[in-house]
Amino acid sequence: MERKKYVIIMAAGSGTRMGSELPKQFIELEGKPILQMTMETFVKACPDVTVITVLPEAHMSYWRSLCLQRNFTCPQILVKGGITRFHSVRNALAKVPEGALVAVHDGVRPLVSVDLVRDMFVKAEEVPALIPVVPCVDTMKVLEKKDGVLATVPGAHVDRSVLFGAQTPQIFHSEVLKEAYSLAYDTDFTDDASVVEKYGKNLSYVMGERFNIKITTQDDLLLARAILSLSSFS
Repeated sequence: MERKKYVIIMAAGSGTRMGSELPKQFIELEGKPILQMTMETFVKACPDVTVITVLPEAHMSYWRSLCLQRNFTCPQILVKGGITRFHSVRNALAKVPEGALVAVHDGVRPLVSVDLVRDMFVKAEEVPALIPVVPCVDTMKVLEKKDGVLATVPGAHVDRSVLFGAQTPQIFHSEVLKEAYSLAYDTDFTDDASVVEKYGKNLSYVMGERFNIKITTQDDLLLARAILSLSSFS
């Protein structure tokens, strides 16, 4: 029996790195708020998905009014963010039943493709934890500070061929993710995959997408606009 689908859209950050008065999730791309673009992709990929939007309490009324102004009527459950991303996800998981598929996605990754979302939900039926990754293409250096100056760590070598960057959406069997989030908070928890791994569950991987960037700075915003300007991008 196919599991019911949920997506937790994480939009509870303050966006200080963007250097904008308007929180980054509400900045417009292609005439739409980034958060709206992100949600529309998931609904287009899986029309039966239940959307849970995690926002700072102070931004909830603004988001509601923005949805009304733009006639954006996507059904969604609003959840108040916590003091960290970990606590925000834990808050949202209270709205997700066991026996479901639950994706967790950064609200400021609006360029994820419909195909990737749809394909991942299909594959996630078979594995408890599915993570999109992209291979590292840059030469990596291990550095340390010496007298306030960055310097190479002698003898340190990083094999680029085994390095991958994790993206979102990360999709889980809901009972696995809910159990993992019963752990006490740890500063090593940088994403949901790290929480599930700490809990002792194995992860499965699929290839992510280069254009599935996380928009956190003005440079990211410029890159996203450039990607959207490509006639081949849809």
